[in-house]
Amino acid sequence: MTFRALLHAAVMAVVLAVPTQVIAADVYEPSEITRIAFLGTGTPNADPGHSGPSVVVLVNGTPYIVDFGPGVVRRAAALAAEYDGPLETFDVASLSLAFLTHLHSDHTTGYPDLILTPWVLGREVPLEVYGPEGLKAMTDHTLRAYTEDIKMRLYGREPANDRGWRVVVHEIGEGVIYRDDNVAVEAFAVEHGSWPQAYGFKFSTPDRTVCISGDCRPGEKLIEACRGVDILIHEVYSETGFEGREKTWQEYHRQFHTSTLELADVATKVKPKLLLLYHQLYWGVTDQDLVDEVRSKYDGEVVSAQDLEMY
Repeated sequence: MTFRALLHAAVMAVVLAVPTQVIAADVYEPSEITRIAFLGTGTPNADPGHSGPSVVVLVNGTPYIVDFGPGVVRRAAALAAEYDGPLETFDVASLSLAFLTHLHSDHTTGYPDLILTPWVLGREVPLEVYGPEGLKAMTDHTLRAYTEDIKMRLYGREPANDRGWRVVVHEIGEGVIYRDDNVAVEAFAVEHGSWPQAYGFKFSTPDRTVCISGDCRPGEKLIEACRGVDILIHEVYSETGFEGREKTWQEYHRQFHTSTLELADVATKVKPKLLLLYHQLYWGVTDQDLVDEVRSKYDGEVVSAQDLEMY
């Protein structure tokens, strides 16, 4: 048995020896109206199997993007029937509404792609984006960086409209920040280390409630906002893998992120019908190991999500 396997077994033995209240969640039933697709489940690590963090909530076919890590538009294109994806009516040019949890680079380096590529492919309305303070400055700098590209597409020989490259920015606080016929979106503050503003989002659709944590350590505001939702999408790191990290990194992750065992406690209080793990920090363990670590203290339905999976 390897050292890491021994360490995993030791952590699990300690976990299982501690009396815990195990709460069974209701079984999640898939919806025809509200669907979730993972465009990326990754982290700052350059893992070719996990693109940068991005989730799309699809309601009656309308896409609502949460975060835009590297690879976001090409991952979105993979959902379209044009590229043998499962969505018959989905089109990259329809990506016109997005929500940003915080300004970390792994959640935002796909921003120029989200602004420009759908426009090049025919988006005729401005991109509308909701996020924390600093988003407007990021947007202004991004558009300035691509000034020559935008000018060439507008005034060169390429046919392009003068609307789809524009961006309408809404810097947000807590509360309901967006509403249309499909969805109401509520922002709630989360604790992400030294970031002054970081948010999670709750989507309330005609038939489902979905909470997306963004990056965070455990906090009461998330628990209160998400209690009883159908789906909780939450970041996670392996408690087993954490034990092998250097002390400096351990201190960092405890302040910025949520361990499998901490997430089990959160899920026990929230009681979602389905818990989906993303932004997984494995540190040598497998997806099944992550699920097992969570389920050592939580008896609900848990899945470690992968890029391009749909729920």
